[in-house]
Amino acid sequence: MTISLGRRAALALGAASLAAPALAQARYPDRPIRLYVPYGAGGTTDVQMRALCEGATRRLGQPIVVENRTGAGGILGAQALVGARPDGYTLSQMPVSVLRYPQMAQRPPFDPMKDFTWILQVTGYLFGVVVKADAPWQTFPEFLAYAKANRGRVTYGTPGVGTSLHITMEQIASQQGIEFVHVPFRGVAENMQALLGGQINATADSSGWAELVRSGQFRLLCTWGPQRAKSFPDAPTLRELGIDIVSDSPFGIGGPAGMDPAVVETLQNAFRDAIQDPAHLAILERFDMAPAYLDSAAYSAAVRRQFTEDGEMIRRLNLRV
Repeated sequence: MTISLGRRAALALGAASLAAPALAQARYPDRPIRLYVPYGAGGTTDVQMRALCEGATRRLGQPIVVENRTGAGGILGAQALVGARPDGYTLSQMPVSVLRYPQMAQRPPFDPMKDFTWILQVTGYLFGVVVKADAPWQTFPEFLAYAKANRGRVTYGTPGVGTSLHITMEQIASQQGIEFVHVPFRGVAENMQALLGGQINATADSSGWAELVRSGQFRLLCTWGPQRAKSFPDAPTLRELGIDIVSDSPFGIGGPAGMDPAVVETLQNAFRDAIQDPAHLAILERFDMAPAYLDSAAYSAAVRRQFTEDGEMIRRLNLRV
């Protein structure tokens, strides 16, 4: 009898130890989650991601703490994931520059195809080119003609090297026979301030410029989407101007490589629902952005395709950090 009870106790203890990981998993998340936003506070990405995280917080029952890590063209959030524990408590917004920067750098800081878990795609941007309201160019073709006639003298600002803004402007320059001077900034706020102060001729950025356009301080020369922006119907698209480029830079959320599929699914579902939260949709509408949800599998496949396509473009344009 004593031996039998001892065996039963041992079996019970063994079963409890085997069940412990499953119980711990079932409780995820049981503490705050950190999410890096690799752009400045108050910019388009920061405002949108904070609204999204508030919606996901309500669904997960734990706070998602946003931490800004600005600079380096938007790769610092992803870089912080490298080597982090893949437990679902460290995440980052993943801009397209995460796929491009390593293909332009002599010593890549990470491998986008190996170092991350791609959790879900969220949305894309409205991009455009703005100048000061008192600038001499009334249209984008006028701006391009001036730049072509003044090689190496026209400056434009973006949020950083390797961003969609930088690469698209260089695509335009290549097609039009123009040599721009690129001036990278740490985020939209610095970019806008430099244009207001006359330190650069133009800004290529996401729709953080919208209020300054509405107030009459900036002039919007063009947008880069597949059709005209709802809030700025007078601004032509690049395609309408004869430049066959659409750029909206879809982005999402990622974590370190090796995350538990069950944790990925929990996060994917919480953020999927938060995308449709009325408070988040209001922010998207404010910035002329649209929901573009992809689950983890579809997002991972889209990332692989874009990594390959961007690599071909980077080599063709001979872009280097």
